[in-house]
Amino acid sequence: MLELNKISKTFGRGTVNEKKALTDISLKVNKGDFISIIGSNGAGKSTLLNAISGVFKVDSGSIILDGTDITSMSEHKRAAQIGRLFQDPMKGSAPSMSIEDNLYLASGKRGWFAHISAADRREFRERLSMLGMGLEDRMKHPVGLLSGGQRQALTLLMATYNVPKLLLLDEHTAALDPATAEKVLDITRTVIEENGITCLMITHNMQSALELGNRTIMMNDGEIIYDVSGEKRRSTTVEDLLTLFKEKAGEKLSNDRMLLA
Repeated sequence: MLELNKISKTFGRGTVNEKKALTDISLKVNKGDFISIIGSNGAGKSTLLNAISGVFKVDSGSIILDGTDITSMSEHKRAAQIGRLFQDPMKGSAPSMSIEDNLYLASGKRGWFAHISAADRREFRERLSMLGMGLEDRMKHPVGLLSGGQRQALTLLMATYNVPKLLLLDEHTAALDPATAEKVLDITRTVIEENGITCLMITHNMQSALELGNRTIMMNDGEIIYDVSGEKRRSTTVEDLLTLFKEKAGEKLSNDRMLLA
């Protein structure tokens, strides 16, 4: 479904700030896979998602999505097939616009906002009610007035309103308090499972990385150093991941947020 073939990216090439961010990464993602990605700060996790979504062009290698080579495709064109959520709840929506106007944009419906039909509003209300956050009763409210958790749930709904071929989640619960993060993760799981969405999710929570989805990938220094699924994943513990990281990377995992998660 998604194939990365030896993709590499170096920033600031030839300067004192040169940084090799991705090194010959090859990865095959099957349709319906829900993959959690973990690793310390600077491991290349967000850079990997940026490469897939087209934020920049890779230096070498190819990116194939559903049989189409998108390596040279612009970010704008890829967005029609790839949904994405970020860590910052303020991204992914228009804060000054109402909930229903944001959903109207996400739906891809044509016409002026003033022409949102009663049928549209019924559809929006029904979809919002599935989030379990009471947003269906606040459709006229500006998105900027929502809490971080409400906004991330809404942005998830927007990103999957028209089911994308691929969903990229870049630590989308990291800025939320633990209880809200758990609620948004539950909504995430439901949306992905009900729609059969193929997903790559970066997380700092190692327990979530082993419990959510069907596969876990560990990155370090721009490379994938561990890829586990199936029965082996089900029997893996957080302590196992920490030990594996030390063995494969030659150092302890230094991200305190991950150690405490």
